[in-house]
Amino acid sequence: MALALDRRPRQAASLAVRRLALVDFRGYAQARLETDRRPVVLTGPNGAGKTNLLEAISFLAPGRGLRRARLGEIDRIGGAGPWSVAARLEAPGGAVQIRTGRAQGGERERRVVQIDGSDVDSQAVLAEVVAVVWLVPALDRLFQDGAGERRRFLDRLVVSSDPAHAAQLARYAHAVRQRAQLLRAGRLDPSWLGALERQAAAAGVAVAAARRETVRGLAAALSDPPAGFPQPNLALEGEVEAWLDESSALEAEERFGAALAAARRQDAETGITAIGPHRSDLLVHDRASGRPARDCSTGQQKALLVSLVLAEARLRAAAGERQPLLLLDEVAAHLDAARRAALLEAVCALGVQAWLTGTDAATFAPLGGRAQFFTVQDATLQAYDPTHAAS
Repeated sequence: MALALDRRPRQAASLAVRRLALVDFRGYAQARLETDRRPVVLTGPNGAGKTNLLEAISFLAPGRGLRRARLGEIDRIGGAGPWSVAARLEAPGGAVQIRTGRAQGGERERRVVQIDGSDVDSQAVLAEVVAVVWLVPALDRLFQDGAGERRRFLDRLVVSSDPAHAAQLARYAHAVRQRAQLLRAGRLDPSWLGALERQAAAAGVAVAAARRETVRGLAAALSDPPAGFPQPNLALEGEVEAWLDESSALEAEERFGAALAAARRQDAETGITAIGPHRSDLLVHDRASGRPARDCSTGQQKALLVSLVLAEARLRAAAGERQPLLLLDEVAAHLDAARRAALLEAVCALGVQAWLTGTDAATFAPLGGRAQFFTVQDATLQAYDPTHAAS
């Protein structure tokens, strides 16, 4: 049965960054930005620091940020200390203060996180507070690149609705990594390996099930994309996902654990865990033409990606759940004028706080007073009124 989507924006369930402060982050020695709940438009020349601001916001969620950079690479060259990001957000449950950054000293790079002034043990806790989804130019190759990039993209969509997914991903990765280390060392103790394989099977099935649930929901939200945007067909390809199609989660766990046990010697020889949701893939086709996304034009691929991101926000709104912050870096690239206009209208209709960047302020002029505008030049921010500028 198709999900009936309520197209009315639900402001109360949306997230919004109200204050953002950076210290020694990329090119910013210090920066402070006050915003309201409306979309935020950042314009300026290439290299001015627009994407750096979006990257800072991406660190309010678990993970390595939108550039997947090493923590030390983010420190400002010549800066006085490790980078930090602090933000005050409006969330459905009230205001939340988040501070994160690279830990000072230590033998290895480590990210520290505080929520409302208290240290938290795991980044995964951030997923319970903040959902962030982004489109950046690097994702323009999502359908040509390897399956790993598509899994990460899908997992960000899953976490926006299921915060526990971040912790399950971490548990699964930890169990698979520990098992691989034992196999490489030739330590084939069945008791030890069996315990790790049971952990991997439980977390792995949970990961696969959450991805399946999100893909099903997206399929419903994609039944009527914004005007001018294509309708993607989605499918998950993977052995664990196939088991869930034909059996219960418990049966899939048992089957997964048995498959891992049977593959020990093979995995020890190859150094690769040959089965599991870490090898699954998100398959995307353009419904109208039937073509795989990888075979579509550059503009059509970008439009398919935009359709997916907007569908996630629509899905959350239809369920009355929190909507993610949308980080749309150079999103107008490869979109024609009609699709650019449709995107801006869709963002406003959703009621989400989207952060959009571009070099040409005229691209975003149709937003008018429905958004807040800032120019970025040499890591300096300046608010401006596009209506006044146009006059």
